[in-house]
Amino acid sequence: MGRIRSTWVKSIAEELFVKYPDKLSASFDGNKVFITSLKLIESKNIRNKVAGYVVKVATRKKL
Repeated sequence: MGRIRSTWVKSIAEELFVKYPDKLSASFDGNKVFITSLKLIESKNIRNKVAGYVVKVATRKKL
């Protein structure tokens, strides 16, 4: 069983992936730095959740 993510985390991550597909990748650390540079999310916890879900979306889209 995996962790359940909130719908707002999923929607933010998918929206960011649609807007910046060339900047986001399957690298958690790279996504975290990019999301921090956007200054959209101030909370470290939420930023990490979004970056983690972007990794999942990126790996799913590349397959």
